[in-house]
Parts: sequence; C-alpha cells; structure tokens
Amino acid sequence: MSELIDALNQLQKEKNIEKEVIMQAIEDSLVAACNRDFGKNAIVKVNMDRETGDISVFVEKTVVEEVEDPATEISLEDAKMRDFHYDLGDVVNIEVTPKNFGRIAAQHARSVIVQKIKEEERRVLFEHFSHKEKDIVTGVVQRYNGKNICISLDDKTDAVLTEKEQVKGEVFHPTDRIKLYIIEVKDTNKGPKILVSRTHPELVKRLFEKEVAEVYDGTVEIKSIAREAGSRTKIAVASNDPNVDPVGACVGINGARVNAIVNDLKGEKIDIITWSDDPAVLIENALSPSNVVSVDVDTEEKSARVVVPDYQLSLAIGKEGQNARLAAKLTGYKIDIKSESQAAELQEELDFDDSFDDMDDSYDEYADEAADGAENYDGADDYADDNYDADSDEYADDGYDEADSDEYGDEDYDGTAADNESEEKKFEE
Repeated sequence: MSELIDALNQLQKEKNIEKEVIMQAIEDSLVAACNRDFGKNAIVKVNMDRETGDISVFVEKTVVEEVEDPATEISLEDAKMRDFHYDLGDVVNIEVTPKNFGRIAAQHARSVIVQKIKEEERRVLFEHFSHKEKDIVTGVVQRYNGKNICISLDDKTDAVLTEKEQVKGEVFHPTDRIKLYIIEVKDTNKGPKILVSRTHPELVKRLFEKEVAEVYDGTVEIKSIAREAGSRTKIAVASNDPNVDPVGACVGINGARVNAIVNDLKGEKIDIITWSDDPAVLIENALSPSNVVSVDVDTEEKSARVVVPDYQLSLAIGKEGQNARLAAKLTGYKIDIKSESQAAELQEELDFDDSFDDMDDSYDEYADEAADGAENYDGADDYADDNYDADSDEYADDGYDEADSDEYGDEDYDGTAADNESEEKKFEE
C-alpha cells in the first residue's frame, strides 16, 4: 500500500488536498463496507497506517460473563485467552481483516480518492472565486449559447453572461477578452456557479479602482454613481486630500485614465463631477455639461427646481431625458428643469394668483365684519322697545295731520312727482 501513500502525497502537492482528509475518508468507506459483512450491530473500526498505508480491520466487543450477542460481546474466558489483563466490562479489539481485504481496500480507496478530488477541486474553486465576489475579472469569450455567452474565467472555470446582464448593442467574438463584474458565487454539486455582469454600475467603480491609483488607495473617493449601460455613466468624486483634484486624478493626463476605462466599456461615455455636501451645488454639478441659473432645493421632499438658460434646456435634459435622469439617480433628488422664460411665465402666474388671493382675503375680511355687524343687530327689539310707541302722540303733534292725508291718499306714490308738487306749493306760497 506504499503506492497509495505516494499517490496521496502527490495529490497533496498538486491538488492542495490534505492527505489526512483522504485517508480518513477511506477508513469511513471501508467501515461502511465491513458493516454489511459483520452485521449492523457490530462495531467495526478500520485503521490505516499513515506511513505504510497498511489497513487493518477490528471489531469491538465488550467482555461479559454470559454472551447474548456474539457480534458485540465476548466471554471473560475468551478475553483472558487473548490477554489475561481483561476483566468484565472491558472492550476488546479483535482483528478480523479478511485475506482479500487489500483488493477491496484498493477499490474503495480509488473511488474515495476520485470523489475527494472532485469535491476538493470544487471547494478550492469556490473559495477562489468567492473572494472575488463584488470584484472584476477578465474572461475569454468561448461561444454563444442562444442569447447567452459562455465565458472562460480560467482553465477549469466557466461563467455564463446572460442576456439580462449584457450591454445592449455589444457584440463579441470567440477569444475576445472582456472585463466582467462578479455579482454572486454559488456553491453547487456541479461546482461553483458564477454570475457575471457587464451592466452593473459597480463595474465602472472597480475599473476606476484598477486604473486610478488615488481611487485605489482611498485618496479620491467615488461618492455616487449612476449608469445607463452602453450609453453614459455619471460619477461623483471627492478628495480626502486638499492638494489632490479628484476630477483631474480620474481623468488623467490628456484623458489617459478615463479613456482606458471607456475602451473597456466599448465607448461608453463617462461624466466625472465633483461631489458636494450641498444638494444645490451637487445638482448643479450633476447637470453638467449644461449651465445652471438657479437651484431651489426642498430637502424634506428630496426634490429640486432648476432653472437653465433657454438655449441650454435641451442640453440639460439630454437626449430622451438621459442627462436629467442620470443626475436624479446620482443625487437622489427629483429634478424639475425649467428654462428662464418658462420660469418667468410661471412666476407671473404665481404673482397673479397671489394678488387674486389677496383680494379674496380682503373680501373675506369685509364679509366677516358684515356678518359680525348682522349678529349684533336686532332691529325689532331695539326699536320696538326704545323708539317707537304705537300709542304715542309724539309724532301726531309734529306736523302730520290726518286731514292732510286725504290729499295724497288716492294717488299713486311717485317720488319725482311728489318733489315737483312740493316745489310748486312753495312757489305759490
């Protein structure tokens, strides 16, 4: 069995599979095989010499005065024949190694080794790529499988780039080397299942970490990122060193750094802006390359109203609203963009509405006062009690004569005629 030990030593060197793990697995496999021969009640032990590889099989039996189960018990007399030191209750290990056990052991050892090699290879691969989870790797395009792309990450590990994680419009050919972001690594019976992506925003972030030393060491920090894969990405960066320009560090000399990343992303445009803790400033920066006249921010509602020059309204919004949409994702604010003329018209409407509201308020105030006056007035009671007395002669003596009433009693009352008649009487007098 020395050949077995040599094979196990070789496996440990080449496959990084511990020899002890395989030897223990061989012992367990042989125990299971022996249990079928000696009965389920038998306590079987298999010992494998760690130096020579020789294998021995033992059955444990308990020393008793009267044997009831020969598979697990031995009489005191028989035990003392083996060793006179044995007493009742002791455990005796009896060797029962079959004559042909070497061949049986070799067969089990072979199957166990093959199985352990597969398990260890899956374990090593899983541990290797699990450490790369949320990171980028370089893969080689193998072939198209329907709409999915088979990617080789190394000689033994493949990944599948699903249609969902592909950038629309990207076309690859076999042997093309591409950068991929590992979303998740799952351990399965068939080996590690690696989920990769070309559309994930973190792919851009990791590319900057690889390309820009200041980002990698933490001098420049990527605060936020918004991406529409294949078209445009906006990132907001800040510097932890006042002597380092975060945007300049990411762009590089003559755009060398950012251009390298653009090439990895097959021409995807990248806007790099300066981060600010002031939401208004951040929103203004995020709407680059357009100029901004003013920004009105509502921090509670997480919304902002932005005014831009008339001639830059389309630039601020972007093609199909992309620039405004990415700015909103980057800042976390709902952004309403207006041109200066639109803002002026809106302000005029607001001013008119305010004036109208003021008039309404004045009217309401007057109405309230009138209502208060009506509440205070009780004409029937006031005048009935204080001023007017039906039986009083006060008014009868003051010029009104019943005899004179006949003069007007049969005529319809007309104010104008009465006035004229009065004037004529005065003239006659």
